[in-house]
Amino acid sequence: MKIRPASLEDIPAIVRLENATHQLPWTSQQFISSMEVGHYSVVLEEAETILGFAIYSPIIPESHLLNIAIDPKHQGKGLGKKLLKKIIFQNKTIGVTTISLEVRASNRTAINLYKNMGFLKDAIRAEYYSGTPREDALLMSARI
Repeated sequence: MKIRPASLEDIPAIVRLENATHQLPWTSQQFISSMEVGHYSVVLEEAETILGFAIYSPIIPESHLLNIAIDPKHQGKGLGKKLLKKIIFQNKTIGVTTISLEVRASNRTAINLYKNMGFLKDAIRAEYYSGTPREDALLMSARI
């Protein structure tokens, strides 16, 4: 299993994971635009199959985790933690001291992962996520 930088060739697999894990998924064009503007994108793969991805935007000394997902068939195996540890390491390496993120208030699995990795609740952003009904975002951050 390895974590490597994502490439444009990875977009179809990333979009499949995104569609399987998010209520309002990013489009292929949104992932391409994210890469074009310089966001950092990584994939977690095993036997050349992408099992997860993460995208973050460092503006030193801070970084924002924009998107992260693990294939539902491989959740609960510690892969999210492995990916998050790698992202934290990469951010530390370039001088980031704080990582922030938003997570759906109902996403208990992700919230527990973030808490276990040292993220703290900062605030609630009411009705941040569109859909019916709209959903609050929990804003979290960690000093690294």
